[in-house]
Amino acid sequence: MQRYGQIIGLKPEAVAQYDALHAAVWPEVLATIHACNIRNYSIFRWGTTLFAYFEYVGADFAADMAKIAADPKTQEWWAHTDPLQVPFEPRGSGEWWATMTEVFHTG
Repeated sequence: MQRYGQIIGLKPEAVAQYDALHAAVWPEVLATIHACNIRNYSIFRWGTTLFAYFEYVGADFAADMAKIAADPKTQEWWAHTDPLQVPFEPRGSGEWWATMTEVFHTG
């Protein structure tokens, strides 16, 4: 299992809309997330900063992320959520959410 933390900004005028969307995430999107080996996925909001945490339990992260990106229902979901977000710089090549470095964990 690999833990991931990611961060992205949120447009100030989009806070209520973003919160409402995530209060009722589409079941097809949730099923794809699970099918692609993501567990314990959470998004936290602090003002206009979003922090995501998830655990990846698969064997090929790149392939599973490509499968999520190719899913039509997820693409439709992102068409609603992505315009509300403001990516941070720097971030990795091809990243929308910037992946953070884990500096501490205790279990």
